[in-house]
Amino acid sequence: MIAIEQELYEYSPIVDRPPLEWPNGKRVAFYVGLNVEHFELGKRSVSISPGSAALPLDPLNHGWRDYGMRVGIWRIMESLDRYGLRASALLNSDVCSRYPQVIEAGRERGWAWLAHGRSNSILQTGMSPAEELEYLSEVVDTIAMHTGSRPQGWLGPNATETPETPRILRELGLSYLLDWPADDQPFHLNVPGMMSIPYSFEVNDVRMVGGAVSAGDFSLMAIDHYEQLSKDAAKGGRVMALPLHPFISGQPHRTKYLDSILSFITSQPDVWLTTSDEIARHYQLACPASLPQRGHHIHKTNSTH
Repeated sequence: MIAIEQELYEYSPIVDRPPLEWPNGKRVAFYVGLNVEHFELGKRSVSISPGSAALPLDPLNHGWRDYGMRVGIWRIMESLDRYGLRASALLNSDVCSRYPQVIEAGRERGWAWLAHGRSNSILQTGMSPAEELEYLSEVVDTIAMHTGSRPQGWLGPNATETPETPRILRELGLSYLLDWPADDQPFHLNVPGMMSIPYSFEVNDVRMVGGAVSAGDFSLMAIDHYEQLSKDAAKGGRVMALPLHPFISGQPHRTKYLDSILSFITSQPDVWLTTSDEIARHYQLACPASLPQRGHHIHKTNSTH
Protein backbone atom coordinates (compact mmCIF):
# COMPACT_ATOMS: atom_id res chain seq x y z
CA MET A 1 0.00 0.00 0.00
CA ILE A 2 1.49 3.32 -1.12
CA ALA A 3 -0.12 6.58 0.01
CA ILE A 4 0.05 9.34 -2.58
CA GLU A 5 -0.23 12.87 -1.25
CA GLN A 6 -0.36 15.63 -3.81
CA GLU A 7 -0.19 19.31 -2.95
CA LEU A 8 -1.64 20.49 -6.25
CA TYR A 9 -4.14 22.98 -4.78
CA GLU A 10 -5.41 24.29 -1.46
CA TYR A 11 -8.79 23.74 0.14
CA SER A 12 -10.93 26.86 -0.35
CA PRO A 13 -14.66 26.76 0.49
CA ILE A 14 -16.59 28.82 -2.04
CA VAL A 15 -18.52 30.61 0.74
CA ASP A 16 -15.29 32.17 2.06
CA ARG A 17 -14.12 33.82 -1.18
CA PRO A 18 -14.53 37.40 -2.35
CA PRO A 19 -17.22 37.68 -5.06
CA LEU A 20 -15.87 36.86 -8.52
CA GLU A 21 -16.95 39.33 -11.20
CA TRP A 22 -17.26 38.57 -14.90
CA PRO A 23 -17.16 41.22 -17.67
CA ASN A 24 -20.17 43.53 -18.06
CA GLY A 25 -21.81 42.29 -14.89
CA LYS A 26 -22.52 38.81 -16.26
CA ARG A 27 -23.12 36.04 -13.72
CA VAL A 28 -22.40 32.77 -15.55
CA ALA A 29 -19.46 32.25 -17.91
CA PHE A 30 -20.56 29.64 -20.47
CA TYR A 31 -18.32 27.73 -22.86
CA VAL A 32 -18.69 24.68 -25.09
CA GLY A 33 -15.91 22.11 -24.64
CA LEU A 34 -15.92 20.32 -28.00
CA ASN A 35 -13.88 17.11 -27.91
CA VAL A 36 -12.11 16.80 -31.27
CA GLU A 37 -10.59 13.34 -31.09
CA HIS A 38 -8.93 10.48 -32.92
CA PHE A 39 -9.32 6.84 -31.82
CA GLU A 40 -6.88 4.18 -32.94
CA LEU A 41 -8.30 1.07 -34.58
CA GLY A 42 -8.07 -2.02 -32.39
CA LYS A 43 -7.81 -0.18 -29.07
CA ARG A 44 -10.69 -0.14 -26.60
CA SER A 45 -12.37 3.14 -25.77
CA VAL A 46 -15.83 4.51 -25.02
CA SER A 47 -18.28 2.11 -26.61
CA ILE A 48 -21.96 1.95 -27.46
CA SER A 49 -21.85 -1.87 -27.60
CA PRO A 50 -19.76 -3.35 -24.74
CA GLY A 51 -20.30 -6.86 -26.07
CA SER A 52 -17.92 -6.35 -29.00
CA ALA A 53 -15.53 -3.87 -27.37
CA ALA A 54 -12.97 -6.55 -26.44
CA LEU A 55 -12.71 -8.03 -29.94
CA PRO A 56 -9.42 -7.55 -31.84
CA LEU A 57 -11.37 -5.86 -34.63
CA ASP A 58 -14.46 -3.97 -33.48
CA PRO A 59 -16.18 -2.34 -36.49
CA LEU A 60 -19.34 -1.46 -34.55
CA ASN A 61 -17.75 0.69 -31.84
CA HIS A 62 -14.90 2.08 -33.92
CA GLY A 63 -17.28 3.05 -36.72
CA TRP A 64 -19.61 4.68 -34.20
CA ARG A 65 -16.74 6.80 -32.85
CA ASP A 66 -15.51 7.54 -36.39
CA TYR A 67 -18.94 8.92 -37.27
CA GLY A 68 -18.09 11.94 -35.14
CA MET A 69 -15.32 13.22 -37.39
CA ARG A 70 -16.99 12.22 -40.66
CA VAL A 71 -20.48 13.59 -39.95
CA GLY A 72 -21.27 14.56 -36.37
CA ILE A 73 -18.81 17.39 -35.92
CA TRP A 74 -20.18 19.20 -38.97
CA ARG A 75 -23.70 18.99 -37.56
CA ILE A 76 -22.48 20.40 -34.23
CA MET A 77 -20.67 23.21 -36.06
CA GLU A 78 -23.98 24.20 -37.66
CA SER A 79 -25.62 24.33 -34.23
CA LEU A 80 -22.83 26.44 -32.76
CA ASP A 81 -22.94 28.76 -35.77
CA ARG A 82 -26.70 29.23 -35.36
CA TYR A 83 -26.15 30.63 -31.87
CA GLY A 84 -22.92 32.52 -32.49
CA LEU A 85 -20.79 30.28 -30.29
CA ARG A 86 -17.07 29.60 -30.65
CA ALA A 87 -15.94 26.21 -29.42
CA SER A 88 -13.18 25.52 -26.96
CA ALA A 89 -11.76 22.63 -28.98
CA LEU A 90 -10.20 19.86 -26.89
CA LEU A 91 -7.87 18.64 -29.60
CA ASN A 92 -5.97 15.39 -30.01
CA SER A 93 -2.86 16.34 -31.97
CA ASP A 94 -3.32 13.34 -34.33
CA VAL A 95 -6.45 15.09 -35.61
CA CYS A 96 -4.27 17.73 -37.25
CA SER A 97 -2.85 15.42 -39.92
CA ARG A 98 -5.78 12.99 -40.19
CA TYR A 99 -8.71 15.42 -40.41
CA PRO A 100 -7.28 18.71 -41.77
CA GLN A 101 -10.70 19.92 -42.94
CA VAL A 102 -11.84 20.00 -39.31
CA ILE A 103 -8.84 22.12 -38.32
CA GLU A 104 -9.48 24.53 -41.17
CA ALA A 105 -13.15 24.87 -40.23
CA GLY A 106 -12.20 25.58 -36.62
CA ARG A 107 -9.65 28.18 -37.67
CA GLU A 108 -12.27 29.93 -39.79
CA ARG A 109 -14.53 30.09 -36.74
CA GLY A 110 -11.89 31.37 -34.34
CA TRP A 111 -12.02 28.40 -32.00
CA ALA A 112 -9.88 28.26 -28.89
CA TRP A 113 -7.53 25.26 -29.16
CA LEU A 114 -6.68 23.19 -26.09
CA ALA A 115 -4.27 20.26 -25.98
CA HIS A 116 -5.99 16.90 -25.40
CA GLY A 117 -3.15 14.44 -25.86
CA ARG A 118 -2.02 12.75 -29.07
CA SER A 119 -5.09 10.53 -29.41
CA ASN A 120 -7.80 9.25 -27.13
CA SER A 121 -6.14 5.84 -27.31
CA ILE A 122 -2.94 7.01 -25.56
CA LEU A 123 -2.67 7.94 -21.88
CA GLN A 124 0.55 9.31 -20.42
CA THR A 125 -0.10 7.52 -17.14
CA GLY A 126 3.05 5.56 -16.25
CA MET A 127 5.41 7.70 -18.33
CA SER A 128 8.61 8.91 -16.70
CA PRO A 129 9.01 12.71 -16.43
CA ALA A 130 11.43 12.70 -19.37
CA GLU A 131 9.07 10.59 -21.49
CA GLU A 132 6.13 12.78 -20.60
CA LEU A 133 8.02 15.96 -21.43
CA GLU A 134 8.90 14.60 -24.88
CA TYR A 135 5.33 13.42 -25.45
CA LEU A 136 3.63 16.63 -24.32
CA SER A 137 6.12 18.80 -26.23
CA GLU A 138 5.23 16.96 -29.43
CA VAL A 139 1.49 17.31 -28.75
CA VAL A 140 1.67 21.04 -28.04
CA ASP A 141 4.04 21.82 -30.92
CA THR A 142 1.90 19.87 -33.41
CA ILE A 143 -1.25 21.71 -32.39
CA ALA A 144 0.51 25.07 -32.56
CA MET A 145 1.89 24.35 -36.03
CA HIS A 146 -1.42 23.27 -37.53
CA THR A 147 -3.84 25.68 -35.83
CA GLY A 148 -1.59 28.74 -35.75
CA SER A 149 -2.27 29.09 -32.03
CA ARG A 150 -0.22 27.66 -29.19
CA PRO A 151 -2.65 26.01 -26.77
CA GLN A 152 -3.11 27.56 -23.33
CA GLY A 153 -5.28 24.83 -21.83
CA TRP A 154 -5.17 21.07 -21.31
CA LEU A 155 -7.63 18.22 -20.85
CA GLY A 156 -6.08 14.79 -20.55
CA PRO A 157 -7.57 11.91 -22.53
CA ASN A 158 -10.02 10.45 -20.02
CA ALA A 159 -8.89 13.33 -17.76
CA THR A 160 -5.63 11.53 -16.95
CA GLU A 161 -2.44 13.06 -15.59
CA THR A 162 0.76 12.07 -13.85
CA PRO A 163 2.00 13.95 -10.78
CA GLU A 164 4.31 15.88 -13.13
CA THR A 165 1.75 16.87 -15.79
CA PRO A 166 0.82 20.35 -14.48
CA ARG A 167 4.47 21.34 -14.02
CA ILE A 168 5.50 20.09 -17.47
CA LEU A 169 2.56 21.80 -19.14
CA ARG A 170 3.47 25.07 -17.45
CA GLU A 171 7.04 24.73 -18.72
CA LEU A 172 5.57 24.35 -22.20
CA GLY A 173 3.66 27.63 -21.82
CA LEU A 174 0.17 26.39 -20.90
CA SER A 175 -1.72 28.13 -18.11
CA TYR A 176 -4.71 26.00 -17.15
CA LEU A 177 -6.16 22.50 -16.77
CA LEU A 178 -9.68 21.09 -17.09
CA ASP A 179 -8.90 17.72 -15.47
CA TRP A 180 -9.97 18.48 -11.89
CA PRO A 181 -13.79 18.88 -11.53
CA ALA A 182 -13.47 20.37 -8.06
CA ASP A 183 -15.24 23.72 -8.30
CA ASP A 184 -17.72 26.05 -10.01
CA GLN A 185 -15.08 28.79 -10.21
CA PRO A 186 -11.50 28.83 -11.48
CA PHE A 187 -8.78 28.42 -8.88
CA HIS A 188 -5.01 28.68 -8.79
CA LEU A 189 -2.82 25.63 -8.46
CA ASN A 190 0.38 25.32 -6.48
CA VAL A 191 2.26 25.28 -9.78
CA PRO A 192 3.01 28.98 -10.32
CA GLY A 193 1.17 30.32 -13.35
CA MET A 194 -1.18 27.32 -13.59
CA MET A 195 -4.90 27.25 -12.71
CA SER A 196 -7.92 24.97 -12.92
CA ILE A 197 -10.94 25.93 -15.05
CA PRO A 198 -14.25 24.13 -14.36
CA TYR A 199 -15.22 21.30 -16.72
CA SER A 200 -18.20 19.03 -16.11
CA PHE A 201 -18.24 15.25 -15.93
CA GLU A 202 -21.85 15.44 -14.70
CA VAL A 203 -23.45 17.58 -17.42
CA ASN A 204 -21.46 15.85 -20.15
CA ASP A 205 -22.95 14.17 -23.21
CA VAL A 206 -21.11 10.90 -22.44
CA ARG A 207 -23.98 10.29 -20.00
CA MET A 208 -26.17 9.57 -23.03
CA VAL A 209 -24.03 6.60 -24.15
CA GLY A 210 -25.95 3.37 -23.85
CA GLY A 211 -29.22 5.17 -23.17
CA ALA A 212 -28.53 5.85 -19.49
CA VAL A 213 -29.75 9.42 -20.05
CA SER A 214 -31.98 10.40 -22.97
CA ALA A 215 -31.24 13.42 -25.14
CA GLY A 216 -34.34 15.12 -23.75
CA ASP A 217 -33.24 14.44 -20.18
CA PHE A 218 -29.76 15.74 -20.98
CA SER A 219 -31.27 18.95 -22.29
CA LEU A 220 -33.22 19.39 -19.05
CA MET A 221 -30.10 18.59 -16.99
CA ALA A 222 -28.11 21.29 -18.77
CA ILE A 223 -30.83 23.90 -18.32
CA ASP A 224 -31.29 22.96 -14.65
CA HIS A 225 -27.51 23.19 -14.21
CA TYR A 226 -27.45 26.72 -15.61
CA GLU A 227 -30.43 27.85 -13.54
CA GLN A 228 -28.83 26.77 -10.26
CA LEU A 229 -25.50 28.33 -11.16
CA SER A 230 -27.28 31.58 -12.01
CA LYS A 231 -28.87 31.60 -8.55
CA ASP A 232 -25.55 30.79 -6.89
CA ALA A 233 -23.87 33.56 -8.86
CA ALA A 234 -25.65 36.19 -6.78
CA LYS A 235 -22.66 35.58 -4.45
CA GLY A 236 -20.03 35.57 -7.20
CA GLY A 237 -19.65 34.52 -10.82
CA ARG A 238 -19.78 30.87 -11.83
CA VAL A 239 -18.59 28.81 -14.81
CA MET A 240 -20.71 26.44 -16.88
CA ALA A 241 -18.99 24.09 -19.30
CA LEU A 242 -20.98 22.08 -21.84
CA PRO A 243 -18.75 19.15 -22.93
CA LEU A 244 -19.74 17.62 -26.28
CA HIS A 245 -18.45 14.70 -28.34
CA PRO A 246 -19.26 14.64 -32.06
CA PHE A 247 -20.02 10.93 -32.12
CA ILE A 248 -22.62 11.47 -29.37
CA SER A 249 -24.17 14.92 -29.68
CA GLY A 250 -23.60 14.89 -33.44
CA GLN A 251 -26.15 12.10 -33.95
CA PRO A 252 -29.24 13.22 -35.90
CA HIS A 253 -31.79 12.39 -33.19
CA ARG A 254 -29.99 14.59 -30.66
CA THR A 255 -29.63 17.75 -32.75
CA LYS A 256 -32.89 19.40 -31.71
CA TYR A 257 -32.07 18.78 -28.04
CA LEU A 258 -28.62 20.32 -28.36
CA ASP A 259 -30.25 23.27 -30.07
CA SER A 260 -32.72 23.59 -27.20
CA ILE A 261 -29.84 23.88 -24.74
CA LEU A 262 -27.97 26.42 -26.82
CA SER A 263 -31.09 28.43 -27.63
CA PHE A 264 -32.04 28.69 -23.95
CA ILE A 265 -28.60 29.55 -22.58
CA THR A 266 -27.65 32.04 -25.29
CA SER A 267 -30.90 33.91 -24.63
CA GLN A 268 -30.15 34.48 -20.94
CA PRO A 269 -29.12 38.07 -20.17
CA ASP A 270 -26.74 37.09 -17.36
CA VAL A 271 -24.60 34.69 -19.44
CA TRP A 272 -21.14 35.54 -20.75
CA LEU A 273 -20.74 33.52 -23.97
CA THR A 274 -17.05 32.84 -24.04
CA THR A 275 -14.24 30.28 -24.30
CA SER A 276 -12.13 28.59 -21.67
CA ASP A 277 -9.13 30.66 -22.83
CA GLU A 278 -10.99 33.90 -22.15
CA ILE A 279 -12.16 32.68 -18.75
CA ALA A 280 -8.57 31.85 -17.78
CA ARG A 281 -7.27 35.23 -18.96
CA HIS A 282 -9.97 37.15 -17.11
CA TYR A 283 -9.49 35.18 -13.90
CA GLN A 284 -5.73 35.67 -13.96
CA LEU A 285 -6.21 39.46 -14.16
CA ALA A 286 -9.14 39.65 -11.73
CA CYS A 287 -7.73 37.25 -9.13
CA PRO A 288 -3.92 37.16 -9.28
CA ALA A 289 -2.36 34.16 -7.61
CA SER A 290 -1.07 34.56 -4.07
CA LEU A 291 1.86 32.59 -2.78
CA PRO A 292 0.81 28.97 -2.22
CA GLN A 293 0.34 27.91 1.40
CA ARG A 294 2.50 24.82 1.62
CA GLY A 295 1.77 22.08 4.08
CA HIS A 296 -1.92 21.55 3.26
CA HIS A 297 -2.33 18.16 1.59
CA ILE A 298 -5.47 18.47 -0.47
CA HIS A 299 -5.65 15.37 -2.63
CA LYS A 300 -5.00 11.95 -1.10
CA THR A 301 -5.46 8.62 -2.79
CA ASN A 302 -4.27 5.14 -2.00
CA SER A 303 -2.92 2.84 -4.67
CA THR A 304 -2.00 -0.79 -4.34
CA HIS A 305 0.88 -2.43 -6.20
